[in-house]
Amino acid sequence: MSDPAARPLRPSATGGITATLVVCLGCAQIVSWGTMHYLVSVFGPAIQAELGWSAGFVHGGFSCALAVMGLSSVWVGRRIDRHGGRAPMMAGCALGAAGCVTLAAAHHGAVYYMGWVLLGLGMRLALYDAAFAALAHLGGPASRQAMSQVTLFGGLSSTIFWPLGQWLGQEWGWRSALAVYALLLLASSLLYLALPRGHGPDTAGTAPGRDAPDRPAVRADVLLYGCIATLALFIQTGMSAHLPGILRGLGWTPGMAVSLSALFGIGQVAGRVGIAATGRRARTLTVNLLPCLLLCLCFAAALAAGATLPGALAFTLLYGAGNGMATIMRGAIPLALFDARNYGRIVGGVLRPAFMLSAAAPVCFALVIGHVGHAGLLAAALAMATAQLAAALFLRHRHQDSPS
Repeated sequence: MSDPAARPLRPSATGGITATLVVCLGCAQIVSWGTMHYLVSVFGPAIQAELGWSAGFVHGGFSCALAVMGLSSVWVGRRIDRHGGRAPMMAGCALGAAGCVTLAAAHHGAVYYMGWVLLGLGMRLALYDAAFAALAHLGGPASRQAMSQVTLFGGLSSTIFWPLGQWLGQEWGWRSALAVYALLLLASSLLYLALPRGHGPDTAGTAPGRDAPDRPAVRADVLLYGCIATLALFIQTGMSAHLPGILRGLGWTPGMAVSLSALFGIGQVAGRVGIAATGRRARTLTVNLLPCLLLCLCFAAALAAGATLPGALAFTLLYGAGNGMATIMRGAIPLALFDARNYGRIVGGVLRPAFMLSAAAPVCFALVIGHVGHAGLLAAALAMATAQLAAALFLRHRHQDSPS
């Protein structure tokens, strides 16, 4: 009798994407996001206190990592298109581990920023966008459901690693905590052995007639998708670095702010369950309107009632749901618009400027908080979410009669 976990999710369509592969990718994403992307939000204050650096300098390391992600984005996408995701994603975990060790040893700014350079390469090779490209390489347009399922796991990373990182930092100090993070990354890299060795793109599931973005209509789609992705990434990276601090600024104690922040992950999972439940029944560009709307509502709730428990709960849960859905849509929209054989190259090209611009988000958020306070930051975030919703509405209008 065959192992049920090894059966393809949809044998006729997914190109060998199995339930085992989805679980392995999902568990690896929990560790990768928790140890790399959320690192500065947990240990930033402790690094500032010990080394005497400003908040802008400390968060600037994360911005440096995002810039590195942008610079390497096209190269990573093309490599996964050609060879699959196994080796690149394992390398990403190794580079992330090296980055954590470098940060743990840092006493000078140059060493600190070198650690973030390594973490930037690690994040681009190991986080969702690389996983989405690896799945598209295997399953083509039919990989949307697998993308949704992988993100269900990753949505728990903040819920697990914000409290875990805080506990490790309090018990052992931030340097030892980062050494533990490095070991977790190295262990999680073995999960990527579930990916098959790739020697070229799988074209079985590609959509005929969807060419690379060299026609005016397709270029317009790329611009709109780029606008949506850039605004989502800018908000996401800024909030991931400052969410506990924003809640503290709304009047919550540090412990309560961390507890409320952990609900962000619950919201992410809830939102992604909703998308995963739709399967392929709902149109991608229509579903994309929902996360944009939820992001608008979450910032409005924080402005209106963030100092009350119901308001803070609405803020964190709605933000988590909207952010979680937006992450899936960033991977699914290109499947609806473009040729899946060029997924990594197209998405890598779009995300290059998106990562570069979002690299400024943590520092921009810190500067805005310093000048106009947390309420002013929330108002600015609401304006960005509204612009994102407008771009999503326009993109959906352009494809009103499309089955995607």
